[in-house]
Amino acid sequence: MIPHGPVPTGIMGPMKAPKAMSIRLSAEQAEALETVAAVDNQSLAEVIRSAIAEHVEARRKDTTFRQSLRERINRTERLLKD
Repeated sequence: MIPHGPVPTGIMGPMKAPKAMSIRLSAEQAEALETVAAVDNQSLAEVIRSAIAEHVEARRKDTTFRQSLRERINRTERLLKD
């Protein structure tokens, strides 16, 4: 069955199926994260996803990061041509 309606999009284009990931935090980081989530009445996952989205967006706007990304893409393209 083909879904109808618009394709959901994220910061990097069409959204893919969710991917489960695990991270290790210090006790202090975990406590701070739990406090923020509780005060903001959000789940831990929502707080983490929001922080990741903000970080990625900030990196996308950073000129040094963008230059490093271009250099990495160029190196990869050169490797594929040889």
